[in-house]
Amino acid sequence: MQGMATTNDCSSTDDIRSDQPLTHAQTVWFDEPLALERGGELPKIRCCYETWGTLNADASNAVLVCHAVSGDSHAARHDADDQPGWWDGLVGPGLPIDTNRFFVVCPNVLGGCRGTTGPGDLREIPPERNTGNTNDAKSTPEQSTPQIPYGADFPRITIGDMVEVQRRLADHLGIRKWRAIVGGSLGGHQALQWVARYPDCTDTCIAIATSPRLTSQALGFDVIARNAIQTDPHFQGGQYYGTSKRPDTGLAIARMLGHITYLSVEAMEAKFDPDRHDPRQIASQFEQRFSIGSYLAHQGQKFTTRFDANSYITLSMAMDLFDLGGTRLRLMETFDDCTCDFLLVSFSSDWLFPPAQSREIVNALTALDKRVTYAEITTDAGHDAFLIARDMATYGPLVQERLWQSSEKPQDTSSQRANSETPVQLTVAEESILGFIPAGDSVLDLGCGTGELLAAIRDQHSGIPMRLMGVEVAQENILATAMRGIDVIDYDLNNGLPAFIDDQFDVVVLNATLQAVDNVVALLDEMLRVGKRAIISFPNFAYKALREDYVTRGRSPRAPGEFDFDWHDTPNRRFPTIADVHDLLIQMNVKIDQEIYWDVSQSRHIDADDNPNLNADTAVMVIHRS
Repeated sequence: MQGMATTNDCSSTDDIRSDQPLTHAQTVWFDEPLALERGGELPKIRCCYETWGTLNADASNAVLVCHAVSGDSHAARHDADDQPGWWDGLVGPGLPIDTNRFFVVCPNVLGGCRGTTGPGDLREIPPERNTGNTNDAKSTPEQSTPQIPYGADFPRITIGDMVEVQRRLADHLGIRKWRAIVGGSLGGHQALQWVARYPDCTDTCIAIATSPRLTSQALGFDVIARNAIQTDPHFQGGQYYGTSKRPDTGLAIARMLGHITYLSVEAMEAKFDPDRHDPRQIASQFEQRFSIGSYLAHQGQKFTTRFDANSYITLSMAMDLFDLGGTRLRLMETFDDCTCDFLLVSFSSDWLFPPAQSREIVNALTALDKRVTYAEITTDAGHDAFLIARDMATYGPLVQERLWQSSEKPQDTSSQRANSETPVQLTVAEESILGFIPAGDSVLDLGCGTGELLAAIRDQHSGIPMRLMGVEVAQENILATAMRGIDVIDYDLNNGLPAFIDDQFDVVVLNATLQAVDNVVALLDEMLRVGKRAIISFPNFAYKALREDYVTRGRSPRAPGEFDFDWHDTPNRRFPTIADVHDLLIQMNVKIDQEIYWDVSQSRHIDADDNPNLNADTAVMVIHRS
């Protein structure tokens, strides 16, 4: 992909952030008081934000980027001389969030300390305000009334309050609807809150490494972090501004604790075990006996130079209070009115926002029949993966493809994607399946591979709306299917199909996978629950060439296609025959509507009265529950 980072560097972009002035930041004031969700109000709001690209004439190309707890408005460099951003691998010319095509907006969140109203602001905002580019919250004229910062008295805010400030910013910029809202971690919470509160606010919601609410374990870490800050002798009740002592020790400890939650066990072992007893010596009051101690001390102390302790308390509490629902029913109620499509990305080693929490959202969206793609990226980087170049290069194409899926694409977009898409090459069984699916039917393809069958269905019935969706577990196949513009979710079929409701699809397909699943009967039951009818294709292990391997050569059977494996590395768990499947379907009270048999090795169709159990190597059946 043009411009996309492919580095193997495993450093988080958050590690290189500094307290340098944000030279491209802009500031806007909102005079209308902000009524807060948990009571009280803020009389006036200042919002600091940065933009990239150009807003088009109808303001339809605007993308909102939302940052995490320790982030700010500087998502990406504006030019070669600019300081690094926290999503340089994702935002920029030719990158997944392409600033040549999109007008990208990234505001500092309410409660932060990089320009937007937060605990460090003065309680009384004077009528004279600087509306230029500035991050100085206190650049105000002298007042006769004494002013002190909010400090610990800054009102308790929520993710919803942050979103309300961003909505005002959108109005200020003339943006009625976002092309996409994108965020990771706390930024993902903001993206989800946007669509929950304003169901028609965006075409696409992209939530990365996030959750519908925090786990109790994650809450516990935040409680410890806040206690570390608030019990620091220099916290001074939150009014440490303007004094020579600040709660830097408490804030540093909070940051150290946070860093541990951002990393996986594997990442920590790789990073610190080789020189476990040879730490890099730095000037610090904290323990440095081990290499990880030196690293944490460095990160903790560095953080105190660019972040405010009260803001850390405020933002972590807002994240802890965030709760879109703890059950599928609650989440379905939350997202029921949403009109956008969704992309969710999680990371296999993230234990702060574990993949199971993303799947909770996906399951709710799937039950609502919303357009959703979900991928669990295999990585050892932990929660930090969404800020690591190597992992951005993996999930970035998903973001790019989702952003290109729009009813308002440039005329050349379709041809560009067609040229970049891998050509569809169907097997004989897939060609047969294709012939069984009429125009307009909704189709769920289980074990969809690279999405070729679904793409062929879409292309065969071009111009006719059809709900097409894939389920796949192999990461490379999920990426390939998504790149075809087809919705796909990362799910293990051995767990059944709990994400889907009864009769959700006209057709559920299981192509060349029956022999590889753990519980055949349970999966067939689920297929016939979710689909009005099902289509199964499978290799026939009673095929004559395989029998000859056993009887004549005394060897494990092997033949081209689904049989072409050595006995010790075959993915096949079952060895179905046509006769056996017939018997099973009778036992399950399932009727076969249509069936077709092939000797693929000879490119020959086998009639039903030509002993297909002997002469066919592949079977395709259309079935329904009697």
